[in-house]
Order: sequence, then structure tokens, then C-alpha cells
Amino acid sequence: MAVSIAKRPAANACIVLLTFSVTLLFGRCDADAATGASASEEAPHRRFEYKYSFKGPHLSQPDGSIPFWVHTGNAIPSADQVRITPSLRSQRGSVWTKNTVGFEHWEAEVTFRVSGRGRMGADGLAVWFTASQGLDGPVYGAADKWNGVGVFFDSFDNDGKKNNPAIIVVGNNGNLVYDHQNDGTTQALGTCLRDFRNKPYPVRAKITYYKKTLTVMINNGFTPDKDDYEFCTKVDNMIIPKEGFFGISAATGGLADDHDVLSFLLFRLTEPGQQPPPPEAEIPREEKDKYQEEFENFQQELDKKKEEFQKEHPDVQGEPIEDLFESVNDREIRQVFEGQNRIHLEIKQLHRQLAMILDEQRRYVSVITDEVAKKGTHAESGQQDTGSSQLSAVIAHQQEVLRNLNDLKNSFHDSLKQIGSAQHQGSAVGMGTYETVQHFNDIKEHLHLVKRDVEHLVQRSAQNPAEKVMKCPELPPMPSCLSTVHFAVFVVVQSVLFFCYIMYKSQQEAAAKKFF
Repeated sequence: MAVSIAKRPAANACIVLLTFSVTLLFGRCDADAATGASASEEAPHRRFEYKYSFKGPHLSQPDGSIPFWVHTGNAIPSADQVRITPSLRSQRGSVWTKNTVGFEHWEAEVTFRVSGRGRMGADGLAVWFTASQGLDGPVYGAADKWNGVGVFFDSFDNDGKKNNPAIIVVGNNGNLVYDHQNDGTTQALGTCLRDFRNKPYPVRAKITYYKKTLTVMINNGFTPDKDDYEFCTKVDNMIIPKEGFFGISAATGGLADDHDVLSFLLFRLTEPGQQPPPPEAEIPREEKDKYQEEFENFQQELDKKKEEFQKEHPDVQGEPIEDLFESVNDREIRQVFEGQNRIHLEIKQLHRQLAMILDEQRRYVSVITDEVAKKGTHAESGQQDTGSSQLSAVIAHQQEVLRNLNDLKNSFHDSLKQIGSAQHQGSAVGMGTYETVQHFNDIKEHLHLVKRDVEHLVQRSAQNPAEKVMKCPELPPMPSCLSTVHFAVFVVVQSVLFFCYIMYKSQQEAAAKKFF
């Protein structure tokens, strides 16, 4: 709902343009300053925290839950994403971490999509860090009067100032009520105008809290590059709770969008020169005892199931478990022989292709020989040059084919060597059998046949130089399909018929107009 009405559109338009220009200029200055500061300072150490993160695939469990997270409202987890709210009216949903986060410095990367059919959407999506879980409420699906910070991706223009979609950073100490009518602009610590709806690629937000400074970077979703971030806003001297919960919430109103979160990745930041605490030190003693008790209970249940299985299947008792599975050596030998079988199939296919090429070349040579024998005595002196040039082209083609055949012969020879060495290694290991040796002998025999045929073809082409001067058969002259006189008569007749049709059509139209 708008709270003010513009009385002078031209003046307000100028003010809006001036405000946008100044905001863009200061945004660039802040981005340059942030870039220079980050370049001068050494980057902090980042460590991924899986207990406070989720991403696909296999994001949700078979029972629909998210590991280490809790979802409420209309949130729908799936294998690849979490749909916080579907594109239906008046929907609310959220996901929150089950355990508190006590990191002094952290960085969160959120990948999401906000998509809808209309030109405008509602209401938006929010990323939270609060002292308690705001499972349900009026602020983008989460509770109001929160203690912490929220980064809001507001897609609906409640105040009618044409300043949405926008990204807003709002802090709260647990006493403030969110200003919905003004889109939180009166309480915003930082903001930037970014359109994040209906983008070709997922939108990415990087929220960094380091040395009491909160920085928001945005990937606008126009490129698949995951590292293509641009500066949005920065809040200095930001005080947040030492421990809290991370959460993502969304809500719809009269208009509706699909709010899908593809991943939420949290990183612990450590200042340069400081060693991060080991993971064992972060687990409380009570939690360790609980996990140890669960493990012991699971071990006892497993032992009971083993005893029950042995009672039900007494014939299986005493057999070593290793005999039921394939050993590493057996698997390697099996993979070697499977690879050799694939090589054998490839060589057989190449052998068939080479045989087809040889048959085709023999047929070409026989056809040329027959044509030369028929027309060699009737060749005229004026056609000798043309025939010799064509024949030289044919001979060059034949020589190229022979070179290719020689290359194939060499490749087959190399393959034969490799297979022979593999067979020798297999026999040295002691795993070869009579069928395997016979299999490789068949391969050798086929390759020798191919080699002998190729050598015979090469010798034949070298010993018969008379075939190189053979002349190609002459093609009979092609008669003309249409003469010039016939074409002219056809054009005249067609023109006369066209003019007659035009005159007939005009007479019909004139006769039809008399009835109106």
C-alpha cells in the first residue's frame, strides 16, 4: 500500500533520477574502496561447516527432512532444492539450523531463484542470523522483533516509490517492529537496487561478517560464472549476537512467486596467523556421550541380527566372508581381460572395414582395366591429354588410398604387439587359461591375413605400371533439355494466358458490381 501520492510527476522523476545517480556513484566508490582494502589486507582462512549448510543433490532425506536443519510452514524440501514458498497466495515458509552457531567471523553463500509469471512479484525472501529461531511470523515468513540481522530480498513495492526489487539489511535488538508500509527503508542499515526475479541463472548472494563489518555481494544471475559478484552494500560497526541460528524464510501476498533455495553454504573465517580450533574441540561433552551411546546401541543391535541370521542359516556358518566378495587382484585381472576383449572387438571391426575398402579398390581397378581394354584401340589423339589428366587424378587417389592402407597395417601391427605383451604379462601373473591363449591366437591369425592382403595389393600396384596410364571411360554427350526457340514460345504463350486471365477476372468483377 502506498503511503504518499506524487503531486508533481516531473519534479519527482527528476529527484528519483538524481537519487539513483548519486547512489550509483557512491556504490562504485564503496566497491572500489572495498576492493582496495581487500587487496591490501590478507584474506582470512575459510573452513566449510557442513553442519550449518545444505546443497543438492540428495539434499533431503527419504522422510523429507534436511540434515541438521528444520523446516516449517509451506517449505517443501526436495533432492535438489528447498521451495520455501510455492507460487500461491498467502504462503509462508522457512528453514532454520537446529544448532546454534558461535563463530566470531563467518561467510554465507546463498543460491536461490525467485520466479513468477507476472511482471511484479511478492513478497520476498530473507536470510537471517538471530539469537532464536523465528519459525513463523509476518516478516517474510519469520518472527518479528528478532534479535540479530536480516538481509531482505524485497520484490514488492509497498510504499509506491518505484524502488523495488531491492536488497535491504535491517538490524534489530529484539524491540523494533518491522516497518512494512515503508518497505523497511526507515530501519535499513544498507540497501541496493537489484532485480533478482526471473533470471536465466540462479542468483547468488555472499554475506560476509568479518571484524564487525557486514558485506553483501550479489551475482545478478545473468551469467553461469559462480565467482562473478558485484558489490551491493556494507555496514560498519555491526554488532550481532555471539551465538545464533541461521535461517531462510519467504512469504507471498496478493501476488505470488516461487522462492527456491538451491544451496546454503556457511564458512568459518579465521584471521591470518590464527589457527582454527580442531573439529573435536567444537563438539560438547554431552553431545559426544550421546553419539557414543547411539553407536554402542547400534553395535548391540547389529550383533543380535548377526546371531539371528546365523541361527536361521546354519549352513552359512564357518564360511569366510572374504570368499563372498571379489578380491582386489581378481577385480584387476577381470578388468584387464575385459579391456582386452574390447580391444579384440575393435580390431575385428577395423578388419571388416579394411576388407570392404580392399574389395572396393579391387572393383575400381577391374572396371578401369575393362574400359581401357575396350577403348584403348579407339582413343583419339585429341582426347589423349584430357584422359591422361583424369587418369593421373585417379592414380593419385589410388596412391593416397594405398598410403592409408599402409597406415592401417602399421596400426594393426602395433595393436598386435600390445596384445602380445598383455598376453605375456597375463601369463607371467599366472592367471591365463587355454581359452584366453586361443583367443589371442585367433587375433594374430586375423591380423596376419589382413597384413598379407595389404602387402599383396601394394605389390600389385607397384608391379603393374601399365595400369597407371589407363584412361577413364568417356561419358556420352548430354542432350540439351530445352532449346532457345522452345523457351521463347513457352514464355509468349504463358504471357498471353496471363493477360487473358486478368481481363476475364476484371470483367467478372465489373459484372458483380452491378448487383450492388
